[in-house]
Amino acid sequence: MLDVLEIIAEFSYFGIFLILIGVNASPVLMPPTWIILSSFYAFDPSLNLIVLSIIGATGATIGRFILKNISSFFRKFVGPEQQSNLDIIGDFLNRKKYGYVVASFLFGATPLPSNMLFITYGLMKTKSFGLYVGFWFGRAVSYYVMLSIGNIVLIPLIQIFEERYIGILLLDGISIGSVIFFTSINWAHLITYKKLKFVRPRLWRF
Repeated sequence: MLDVLEIIAEFSYFGIFLILIGVNASPVLMPPTWIILSSFYAFDPSLNLIVLSIIGATGATIGRFILKNISSFFRKFVGPEQQSNLDIIGDFLNRKKYGYVVASFLFGATPLPSNMLFITYGLMKTKSFGLYVGFWFGRAVSYYVMLSIGNIVLIPLIQIFEERYIGILLLDGISIGSVIFFTSINWAHLITYKKLKFVRPRLWRF
């Protein structure tokens, strides 16, 4: 894995930028972006933290844009009731002036994987530019913080792939489960009556 880091590092920030686009365009089986950035920073401490954070946020946002658009093609596999629910929550966020900006910023400001968020946005066929703005700023802040304390929290990329692959699979499983959970919520009932109610996903219907 060190050989891979060396090859990518030869292209400096541009190489990191490209790898982050690819990683974030993938829906599953990828480590969190902040770990990748921390690994490159540990490999080459001469990299500027602010520039690296901006590069990371930009690459992650472009990658998630690609993932969102790919995910939108799978909306046809979602049942009519789930599609209606997704449209309701989408309309609700659209009515809020900074709905998508705030939601995406809060999610982006955490080191949690964001694949679930953008897969859901794709299923909702969200077109708000604000979701990218909020996500970019959230990621830029979180990457800078994580890189600054990387010597404390860093798990090398080598260990992620060679020793902690079970953790990646677990995170992906949680993300997929979260998408199913999100699309199963009866959003009309929740928004109107403030009570949680579920509808059965199409997958459960035989």
